[in-house]
Amino acid sequence: MVPEPRLRSRSSKRRKIRTPGDRTTIHYRSGKVEKASCAVCGKVLHGVPRDRGSGLKRLSKSKKKVNRPYGGNLCPACLKEALVEKIRET
Repeated sequence: MVPEPRLRSRSSKRRKIRTPGDRTTIHYRSGKVEKASCAVCGKVLHGVPRDRGSGLKRLSKSKKKVNRPYGGNLCPACLKEALVEKIRET
C-alpha cells in the first residue's frame, strides 16, 4: 500500500511498526511544530508546548499557555509595555 503523496517526502519521520498480522509497515509522522514566539518582538515564549493536534488536545488549558493576560501570545517584556501604554491612554 502506497502512502499519500504528501507523506512520501523525506522530511516526514518514518517509524517501522509491526502489525498484528505479522507484517512490518511504515507509519509517517510530521516533525515538531516550531517554538511559539512573541507577536511583537519575536522572542521564543517559554511555557508553551510544541505539540500538534492530538498532543495539544490531551493537555489541560493551564498547560497550553502561561496564566497571565496575552499568555502564549506576548512575552513578559512586551506585555509590560502594552499595559503601560494602555494605562497612558486612559
